[in-house]
Amino acid sequence: MIIDCHGHFTTAPKALEDWRTRQVAAIGNPADAPQASELRISDDELREAIETNQLRLMRERGSDLTIFSPRASFMAHHLGDVAVSSTWASICNELCHRVARLFPEHFVGAAMLPQSPGADPAGCIPELRRCVEEYGFVGVNLNPDPSGGHWSSPPLTDEHWFPLYEVLVEIDVPAMVHVSTSCNPAFHTTGAHYLNADTTAVMQCIAGDLFSRFPTLRFVIPHGGGAVPYHWGRFRGLAQELHKPTLDRHILGNIFFDTCVYHQPGLNLLLEVMPAENVLFASEMIGAVRGIDPTTGFNYDDTKRYVEATPHLDDAGRRAVYEGNARRVYPRLDAALRAQGR
Repeated sequence: MIIDCHGHFTTAPKALEDWRTRQVAAIGNPADAPQASELRISDDELREAIETNQLRLMRERGSDLTIFSPRASFMAHHLGDVAVSSTWASICNELCHRVARLFPEHFVGAAMLPQSPGADPAGCIPELRRCVEEYGFVGVNLNPDPSGGHWSSPPLTDEHWFPLYEVLVEIDVPAMVHVSTSCNPAFHTTGAHYLNADTTAVMQCIAGDLFSRFPTLRFVIPHGGGAVPYHWGRFRGLAQELHKPTLDRHILGNIFFDTCVYHQPGLNLLLEVMPAENVLFASEMIGAVRGIDPTTGFNYDDTKRYVEATPHLDDAGRRAVYEGNARRVYPRLDAALRAQGR
C-alpha cells in the first residue's frame, strides 16, 4: 500500500466557509453566532468534493489511503475563544469522519483540536477522545502556536502540554505538529510560519527531555522537517553543547518526518540525512503548493515521483516509507487496515 500521512480537507463545500465567516463575524456577540445545526452539507456534496479532487488525484498518482484532517489554515485557533474553537473543531472533525465513512478504503481521520491562546490543553481531551473512540480517528494535529504567529505558548517540552501527552500515550495516537494561519504579517502562513514551526518544534525537543518523560510519545513533523535536514549538523552540534545524548538516541525514536518536500533535491536530502525508518510518505496535495513545476511538467506536490526517483532508498526502504512506517507510527491505522483485511 501507499499511505499518505498528510491530507487536509481543503476542498470542503463552500457552505463550510460561509458558516465559519458568520461565526467569526459574531465573535464578541454570541447571540449572533450561527448554530452548528445550521450547517447543512449532504453526502452527495461530500462525494463530489472528494471524488473530483483528492480521490481523483490519488488514483492518478497511485496512492491508496490518506490520513485526512481538517484544513490546517482554517483551524485559526487565534480567532475567538475556547467556545468558538470547540464548535469549529467539532464541525470540521465531523466532516472528516463523514468522508472516511463514505470512502473507508481511501480515507481515515485525524483530529483538529479546539485549541485557543492561553487555554489549558487539557480542555482538548474530550474532543480528542471523541474523535478516536467514536469516529475511529488514528491521529491528531497539534498546533504549537495557537496565537497564530506570535508564539505565546510554552515550548512543547513544557508541563503545560503534559495532560494532553498523557492521553496521547494512553490511547497510542501520534500528533502531527502543525500550525495554522499566521496573523503576524512578518510570517507568510505556508512559506514561513509552517516551516518555522516545523524547525522550532524539533529544536524544542532537542533542548528538552520530553521523551524521557514520555518514551512512547510520537510526533510527526510535516513538510520534511522544515530546516532540520538541511541543518542537521547544526542540531547535532547544539545537542552536544547542551549535553544531550546523540540525536538518534535523544529524539529519533519519537520524531518522524513526512515527504512534503516539493522538489527532487530536497527529498533526496531528507532521505540522505534521515534514516528511512523516520520518514513517512505524504503529499498534502491540494494544499499550499498546487501548481505545475515548469522544470518537470508535473505538479510540485506529486511527491510519489520523488520517492520513486531518489537514489537513497532501496525496495525495502520504499516499502517502509510508503506503508510500513505509517502502520508503525499510527498503530490504530494498522489495526483498522488489518480489520479490513489489508
